[in-house]
Amino acid sequence: MLFLNLNDCQRMRLSLSFLLIMLVGSVFAQKHTVTGYIEDSKTGEKLFGANVYEKQTLQGTTSNEYGFYSITLPEGSVTVVVSFVGYSNLEFAIDLKGDTTLSVELGGAVELREFEVVASQTEKIHEETQMSKISIPISEIENLPAFLGEKDVLKTIQLLPGVQSGGEGSSGLYVRGGGPDQNLILLDGVPVYNASHLFGFFSVFNPDGINSVELIKGGFPAHYGGRLSSVVDIRMKEGNMKEFHGSGGIGVVSSRLTLEGPIVKDKSSFIVSGRRTYIDILAQPIIRAAGSAQGVKTRAGYYFYDLNAKANWKFSENSRLFLSSYMGNDKAYFRIEESYLNNDVEVTEKNDADLVWGNITTALRWNQIVGKKLFANTTLTYSRYRFLVGSEFETETEGGASDDQKFRFAYNSGIFDWGGKVDFDYRPSPNHYIKFGVGNTYHTYVPGITIFREASDNTDVDTTFGATKIYSHESVIYAEDDIKIGTRLKVNLGAHFSAFKVRDEWFTSLQPRVSGRYLLTEDWALKGSYATMQQYIHLLTNATIGLPTDLWVPATDKAPPQRSEQVALGVAKTYRDKFEISVEGYYKTMKNLIEYKEGASFFSTQNDWEEKIESGDGWSYGTELFIQKKMGKTRGWIGYTLSWTERQFDNINFGEKFPYKFDRRHDLSIAVTHKFNDKIDIGVTWVYGTGNAVTLAQDRYLSNPFSTGGGEFFENSVENFDSRNDYRMAAFHRLDVGVNFRKEKRWGERTWSLGLYNAYSRKNPFYLYFTTTNSGKRVLKQVSLFPIIPSVSYGFKF
Repeated sequence: MLFLNLNDCQRMRLSLSFLLIMLVGSVFAQKHTVTGYIEDSKTGEKLFGANVYEKQTLQGTTSNEYGFYSITLPEGSVTVVVSFVGYSNLEFAIDLKGDTTLSVELGGAVELREFEVVASQTEKIHEETQMSKISIPISEIENLPAFLGEKDVLKTIQLLPGVQSGGEGSSGLYVRGGGPDQNLILLDGVPVYNASHLFGFFSVFNPDGINSVELIKGGFPAHYGGRLSSVVDIRMKEGNMKEFHGSGGIGVVSSRLTLEGPIVKDKSSFIVSGRRTYIDILAQPIIRAAGSAQGVKTRAGYYFYDLNAKANWKFSENSRLFLSSYMGNDKAYFRIEESYLNNDVEVTEKNDADLVWGNITTALRWNQIVGKKLFANTTLTYSRYRFLVGSEFETETEGGASDDQKFRFAYNSGIFDWGGKVDFDYRPSPNHYIKFGVGNTYHTYVPGITIFREASDNTDVDTTFGATKIYSHESVIYAEDDIKIGTRLKVNLGAHFSAFKVRDEWFTSLQPRVSGRYLLTEDWALKGSYATMQQYIHLLTNATIGLPTDLWVPATDKAPPQRSEQVALGVAKTYRDKFEISVEGYYKTMKNLIEYKEGASFFSTQNDWEEKIESGDGWSYGTELFIQKKMGKTRGWIGYTLSWTERQFDNINFGEKFPYKFDRRHDLSIAVTHKFNDKIDIGVTWVYGTGNAVTLAQDRYLSNPFSTGGGEFFENSVENFDSRNDYRMAAFHRLDVGVNFRKEKRWGERTWSLGLYNAYSRKNPFYLYFTTTNSGKRVLKQVSLFPIIPSVSYGFKF
């Protein structure tokens, strides 16, 4: 035995040591877990990021995206504090003798005045492990000026550093040198493939139905995957569980209405939010009158609509079920009917054309508290994006003559997803937060199918051709651990493993992720991150046209998965509990990017899209500055980006590197809102950006002269291009101003909103082209879209 060679004194000391170790272990073992949900006392909405901490030790945690929290504390008397920005803190004195359930309703929203210094334990930017992440308050989106008065989530995101728009009025996102397909846009956890209305001028997200918006540009946590450049995580409201409410508005372009309330009070609720444009309805009388004046029947127009709906059921404190869905469509149409006499026989010609695209997403989610420290979220998802362009021409002769004809052309593309996943949150201690999960998505790609039909007395043709449907499975498994080491270091370590099966071929990827922060002082932190990402989907984009003819296609042996590596380093500081300041530098490489070959496009005659593409690489690097003020009557931010973005393809631009179209050296945005009082507030944004890179011909040569035989002589011209994207448009800058006039009514609140888009009427470049003057001189012309545009809208809440 161990004691055989020890004297009595040594044995006693050793025994006492063992006893002391056992007693200390016993003390540490006496810990219990407090779990529950944090929600708004007026609406029942779950609060994401609410802080829960013990008052004496300051050990704490935050609620997850579903409002759930778990904190393990020593046995005995503890004081648990729950806080969230804009709400009054609540304290609970607990004699902790066992595991306890404590769900909290926060209320009494506080006005954070300019001169107040509010003590809050909400995690500040310098305390967070995550870098390159920005959360956008919905109130800021609603108060900032908007194009034609339409509040827009994606346009607000464009005002953040590292994010660029696709052009004047566009809601596209180009994040840290990436393309629009490299953004994982999630609505309640479901991917949205085309997030634009009206050819990119508006996004598909109606702010009235949205609860939270978060942008991640780098240092991606392991539970996200499938895209290279960013994650835009949008969560819908859950509906008021306490009482019935409504809101809406009437604007220049569209009207909207949102209704929400309890199905069974405190047990279940619903929310329905809809929006539709009506320019097509208002314009119909004018279009018809113009057609009648020409002796034809005419209908033409464009509209979009979107509809959000969500319901949730609370079965118990440990089990909740959510069902959410989005449906939206854009449609441009043209109808013309003309009748005339041909040899005393009436002939009627009908010409129809349609352009339709839209999304459907659905999520069925079950939240369950599995154990005192374990939270599970099981989700089933469906997502569909469809694009259809078609035309039909029909000739009808009175009496059914033999020359009646019917011709139809249609082009159809899209992507359909069915998915399922299970995510777990495990919190063994206040300084330790583990997430892990698995998932699978079944993709169906329709890269482009053309239908051609012609029918007459002598002809009957029915042909379908184009790329066939492609099916694939995408599976993921991930784990990440957010752990605090000592008092200064906090690290998030994770790995994301994915596998993609297409055409009996497998692609796999193990993607390590790490991010961390080190406190230099109490309010200064040094942050760093490294992430690899793999993407199994490509977007074939036509850069020369403004139609939604982009095609979603899968990774294949001819178009391998896109892959990126990104490293970032920066500092962050919270100043006087009001200002958040961050400076970040990043470097990102991208592999297996695709573009159309020289001369190829959506309209090319080749049937197989894989024969139209080139594969290449990309680089992006730069520095971002972000200063944000979240409290007080004056709020807003300043964002500045200095960046470089390049591409290289073996058979494009002679194999030489060239600037990406949206390479923008300098990008500056200022967004400010100010509340004068409860009746008037104002929002102002100003943006500046280096002009986009474009390709222009350096020389033009005349060749192949020919004569029509009638004395006229013509010459063809051939243009010579030196290199791709070697010319810069003029710089882009614009000022937008909006004012809201609010008034309390007996039935609720009404708001009149006045706005000026492009307030000093800057002629920003949208497109460049060459033309020839009357004197024969060749000159470069600029097309600008929007001068100063005023807007007015009326909003209400009840």
